[in-house]
Amino acid sequence: VLGAQWGDEGKGKLVDSLSQSYDVIVRVAGGSNAGHTIVHQGKKYKFHLVPSGILNPNAICIIGNGVVVHLPSFLEELEGLKRMGVDYEGRILISDRAHMVLDLHQEVDGINELRRGRNKIGTTKKGIGPAYSSKMLRNGVRVGDLRYFDDFSEKMRDLVKFYKDNYPELEADAEAEIKAYSEIKEQILGMTVDTVAYLNNAYVAGKKVLVEGANATMLDIDFGTYPYVTSSNPSIGSVCTGGGISPNRLNGIIGIVKAYCTRVGEGPFPTELHDKVGEHLGTVGAEFGTTTGRARRCGWLDIPQMRYSNMVNGFTELNLTKLDVLTGLEKVKIGVAYWHKGKKLDGMPSNLQLLQDSVVEYEELDGWKEDISKCKTFEELPEAAQKYVLRVEELLGTHIKWIGVGPDR
Repeated sequence: VLGAQWGDEGKGKLVDSLSQSYDVIVRVAGGSNAGHTIVHQGKKYKFHLVPSGILNPNAICIIGNGVVVHLPSFLEELEGLKRMGVDYEGRILISDRAHMVLDLHQEVDGINELRRGRNKIGTTKKGIGPAYSSKMLRNGVRVGDLRYFDDFSEKMRDLVKFYKDNYPELEADAEAEIKAYSEIKEQILGMTVDTVAYLNNAYVAGKKVLVEGANATMLDIDFGTYPYVTSSNPSIGSVCTGGGISPNRLNGIIGIVKAYCTRVGEGPFPTELHDKVGEHLGTVGAEFGTTTGRARRCGWLDIPQMRYSNMVNGFTELNLTKLDVLTGLEKVKIGVAYWHKGKKLDGMPSNLQLLQDSVVEYEELDGWKEDISKCKTFEELPEAAQKYVLRVEELLGTHIKWIGVGPDR
C-alpha cells in the first residue's frame, strides 16, 4: 500500500481495514516523520513508527531494515497505544539492520534547516535526513549494535565527534546518550530480530504479508520533487530494499490517492489553490499534519502527477480517499495537463523551475451537495460524485477499487 501523491492520502486507514485479514504488516521506509491517523470505534489513533496494522490483535507488525528508528520515540508511541488499550506484547518486531535516529541527528536536522535560510526544505526536524546520511556515510549505528554495547558506545562517541567537527554549535553529549540507551537496550533487544529471514519464512509458510507505505511517491528521494523530498524511497523499490522482499513475491500494488491534492512543507505544487476552495479543502478535510501539526497546502487532483506515480509504481488498483471533502462545492476540477510556453509537457518534469513555470489545464465537472459519508456502495453516491470517480479512473487507466467517504473504518 503506497502513497501516490505528496503524502497524507489516507494509507493508514486502508492498511487498518485490510490488515484484519493479514498475518504480517511491515513498514519498509522512512521514520517518525511519517504520520498515520486511524479512527476506530470512536477513538483516534496516531501512528508514526508503529505500523497501523497493530490494531489487528492477531497481526505481527514489523519495522523493516529500511526504516530509521528513534527508539525513545518508538517506546513512547508504544506506551501511548498501551494507554489506549492496544495489546502489542509479542506482536511488534524491529529489524536488527534498521538504522537508529539519534538525538544528535534531530539536532543536526534543525541546524541544517536554519543554515538553508530562504531555501529551507520544510523538514519535520525528526532527524530522518541526517540518519540516512549516517547510513550512507557508513558511520551510522544500527538497532542490532545494541547487542554489543561496548562497540555501540564506541560508534556513538565516534559519530558525535564526527558531527561536532562539522557542526561546532552541536550540543550533543555522547555519554548521556549512551547512558540513555543502556537503560532501554534490553527492552529493545527483546523485540529485535532478523526481519529479512522472518518475512521470507512467513511467505514460505503461506502467511499473508502487507507492506504499509509511508510518505509518498512525490517525496521519493529519486522520483520526487527533489530537493523538496524525504531521504528515503517511499515508492515501490523500498518494498524490496527496505524489507528484503523479492519483487517476484509481490501480487498487488495498491496506490492511495486523495480525491484532491495536499502537500506539507516547501516545494512545487502545480494545482495548489489560494482561494476559498482551497480553504474549504483544508478546513473540511482537517488538513493538518499528524507529525508536525502544520496546515497542509491544498489543491485540485493532479492527473499528470498521478500518471507519473502510476508509471513508477505499477499500481494494480487504487483507493480514492476523502471524496466526501469535495461535497458542497458547486464545481470540481481535475488538472489534466501541464503546458509550458504553449507546449504540452510529456510526463513529470524533473526541473523544478520548469514545473513551477508551467500552467495547468483543467477539466471542470459538476459538484454535489448530498452528504455521502454514509454511502456503502458506489451506486449510493450521487450521480455527480459517480461521474467524478469514473472520470478519474478513465484518465488514469487504473481501477479504483475503494472509495473513502469519511474517517471511520
